[in-house]
Amino acid sequence: MGNIKRKVAKALIYVALGFGALCCLVPLYWMIRSSLMNTVEVFMMPPRWIPSKFMWQNYKEVFDTLPFTTYFKNSFIITGGCVLGTMLTSSICAYGLSRIKWRGRNVVFACIISSMMLPFAVTLIPTFLMWRSIGIMDSFIPLIAPAWFGGGAFYIFLLRQFYMGIPRDFDEAAFLDGANHIQIFFKIIMPITKPAMAVVGMFAFLNSWNDFLGPLVYLNSETKYTVALGLQLFTGSYRGEWNLMMAAACLVLIPVVVVFAFGQRYLIEGITMSGVKG
Repeated sequence: MGNIKRKVAKALIYVALGFGALCCLVPLYWMIRSSLMNTVEVFMMPPRWIPSKFMWQNYKEVFDTLPFTTYFKNSFIITGGCVLGTMLTSSICAYGLSRIKWRGRNVVFACIISSMMLPFAVTLIPTFLMWRSIGIMDSFIPLIAPAWFGGGAFYIFLLRQFYMGIPRDFDEAAFLDGANHIQIFFKIIMPITKPAMAVVGMFAFLNSWNDFLGPLVYLNSETKYTVALGLQLFTGSYRGEWNLMMAAACLVLIPVVVVFAFGQRYLIEGITMSGVKG
């Protein structure tokens, strides 16, 4: 009787997981099939699940309609700067909050964690006024610079928890050999925490690549637009070109899939935050 209950429970879990996966895959399939249709076929009722003719030229037309090559270049510049800044500065902050003892450390960490409760809209206006008063608008700097000042409370928290699980014997042995904190950080802590750093890098990449509000607020020139802003142009100046917008969305999704494909092994290892890997 017990075995039957376990099998039924296991079957229900698989059904629930399958249903959840289907709910995630259907919108993705809908986007891909719409990118290979003409505008009329996209909204045909009842809906057509397979295009009558695969219109691969839609992907070429995306670049002919809007300068998406420029948008991709801008997005890679911004995202690359944010990822590098986040990985470097958040790891340094996490090291100082976990491996170095100093007065007020826990208070500072509590303040950093409490900042996670502030909605982005609350800090958006003061931040915008600050950058405008400096005279740096319509530039990539307001989008990249914050990543070089700690990277974000969530990433600091993530790395700090991982660093806390590393035995202090490594630090003590390094100090006995004459190493300082900089050498310990770069030669001992960083190699050990590659999975955690990969998780931070992937999250920072996704956050920056998919950012829409930030570029919308700080960028005015169309030549500096990112891919997120470029997508919304298909519903503005080129209203009704939904098949092209879906094709552009598929192209925008490719870097995300590539990053996840190469980093999923580190993601699974790092997200557990289980301690030192042998």
